[in-house]
Amino acid sequence: MTIEVELKFPLDGDSPTAEEIIARLQKLGSHAGLQRQQRDCYYSHPVRDFAETDEALRIRISDSVSRLTYKGPLLDSVAKTRRELEFEIASSKQAASLLEALGFHPVREVLKQRHPFLLTYDSREIEVVIDEVQNLGTFVEVETLIGEDAEESERTAARNCLLSLAAELGLSRSERRSYLGLLLDHSAG
Repeated sequence: MTIEVELKFPLDGDSPTAEEIIARLQKLGSHAGLQRQQRDCYYSHPVRDFAETDEALRIRISDSVSRLTYKGPLLDSVAKTRRELEFEIASSKQAASLLEALGFHPVREVLKQRHPFLLTYDSREIEVVIDEVQNLGTFVEVETLIGEDAEESERTAARNCLLSLAAELGLSRSERRSYLGLLLDHSAG
C-alpha cells in the first residue's frame, strides 16, 4: 500500500505543448515508456457518495492487463495526495460482476491514450504522463509514490518536489479534479 502524490495540468493555450514538455523531459534525462490505451470504468458505492468523500473505485484495462484500484480521500489541499490500493485482476468482466453483485454501479468510463516518462528528480522516482483524454483534451500528470506510513513532512516534501518539476516543465495551473470529475462536470454543464 502506498500514498500517491500527484499533480495534473491541462495543456491549453497558456501552457507548453506536449512536444515542448517531451523535449524538456528529455533534457532532464527521462526515459520514455510505451504508449498505451487505457479504459477506466469508475463505480459508485451503494451507500456512500464517493464524490463527497473524494474516493474512487475503478477497473482499469490497459492493453491486456486489468487492475482494480481504490483511491482514498485526499490528504492535501494542493496536490492529489491519497492512499492507493491497486492490484492486477484476471478478468475485468468478473470483477465488474462481483462489484455489481455487491451493489456498486458503473458511473462512467474514461478513455485515454497515455504516454509515460520516468525520471529521477530531486532524488525521487517520478512518473510524468501525457494523457490524451477522450472528450477532454491533453493533460500532463506528475506523480510519485511514498510509503503509506509516511509522515506529513514527507508528503509535503514529495508535493514540493512535484511542484518544482512542474515549474521546470513550464506547468503552472494544476487541476485537482479527476478526469472522471471533469467529464461529469462537462456533461452536466
